[in-house]
Amino acid sequence: MTYNEEIIKGYLKDILSISSPSGYTEKVMDYIRKELIILNAPHFTTNKGAVVVTLKGKNDDYQRTLSAHVDTLGAMVKKINATGSLGLEPIGGFMMNSIEGENCTIETIDGNTFTGTIQSIKPSVHISGGEARELKRIPENMEVILDEKISSKKEVEELGISVGDFICFDTRTLFTEKGFIKSRHLDDKASASILLYAIKHIIENNIELPYTTNIFISNYEEVGHGASASMPEKTKEFVSIDMGCPGLDQNSSEYSVCICAKDSSGPYDLGLRKKLVDICKKENIDYKIDTYPFYGSDASAALRAGYDIKTALIGAGIFASHGYERTHMDSILCTLDLIIKYCISE
Repeated sequence: MTYNEEIIKGYLKDILSISSPSGYTEKVMDYIRKELIILNAPHFTTNKGAVVVTLKGKNDDYQRTLSAHVDTLGAMVKKINATGSLGLEPIGGFMMNSIEGENCTIETIDGNTFTGTIQSIKPSVHISGGEARELKRIPENMEVILDEKISSKKEVEELGISVGDFICFDTRTLFTEKGFIKSRHLDDKASASILLYAIKHIIENNIELPYTTNIFISNYEEVGHGASASMPEKTKEFVSIDMGCPGLDQNSSEYSVCICAKDSSGPYDLGLRKKLVDICKKENIDYKIDTYPFYGSDASAALRAGYDIKTALIGAGIFASHGYERTHMDSILCTLDLIIKYCISE
C-alpha cells in the first residue's frame, strides 16, 4: 500500500516544533484538535486534556483503542540562583549528560518566553580542568544560563521568571536525504504523526472498519499516568503506539516496526501480539520482536488503572531513546502499515 511520506513528515515537523513537556501540552493539543477538525474526525477532549477520536465500525460493542502520547521530557525551574542562573527539576526520565550544552526556552506562567543554555556548574575545562570532566551529571550540578544581561536573582525575578516555569529543550530536528530523522522527542511524536496520518487515510479513503476504533492521544505518558483514565468503555484491545529501542543487545531496528513482548510492567497479551505478528507475516511488513527492561507505556498505565483489556505495544525503532534520538522513514512506514492493516482486520 502506498502512503504519502511528505504528509507524514509534515505532521511530524509541526508536532516536533511545538514544545510540550508533561504538564505543558495545551499548545500541541490545540494543534492536534485543529488537524482533526480539518479531517472532520469526531473527537472529544477529556477532563485531563487527552484527545480521543472515535471512528465507527460495524461492531460497536467490541472496540479497539490505539494510543500515542505528545507529552515529552523537559524540566521545571527549581530555584533561581544568586548569580542569576536557574536550577532545574527534571520532568521524565533522562540522563543529565544528554541535555548538557543544549539550548532551551523557559516558558513562564504569564506566557512569556526566554532562551538559555543548559550547562553543568563547571562547564569550562580552562577554569576547572579535570573537575569539569569528572563532575557528576546530576540535577544539582546542572543549571540554565539565561540569554539575558543579568547577574542576580533579583534581576531574574524582574524578568518574570519564577520557580515552576517550564524548561523546554531544543529538538534540533533534522530530516536527511537518506531517510533518517534526527530529533529530540521522536518518543513519542513520531507515533502521534503516524496516527494522525492513519486517521486521514481511513477517513479520506472511506475505509469500512470491522470494529469501532478509537485513537487516544495522551498527554501525561512520560510521568506514568497518560492512559490511566478516560478509556473508551467498550475497549477490548488496546495497542500503544510508542517506540522500539534499538541498541546494545536488542533485537529492535530503526528500519522495522518493533513489537514489544515484555517491558518493566510485564508481558503484553500473547494473543494480541500473535495477531499483530501474523498481520506482518501476511502483509510482508518488516518487523522485530523485542523486550525492554526499563520501559513502560500508556498500555502499562491502563492496566495499572484496572482496565480489563488486552494490550500490545508497537512502534518505530527509536535509537538513543530519551536523548538526541534517531529513526528512519522505513520504520515509520512499517509501523503505519501495521496500524492500517490491524484496523481493517477482522
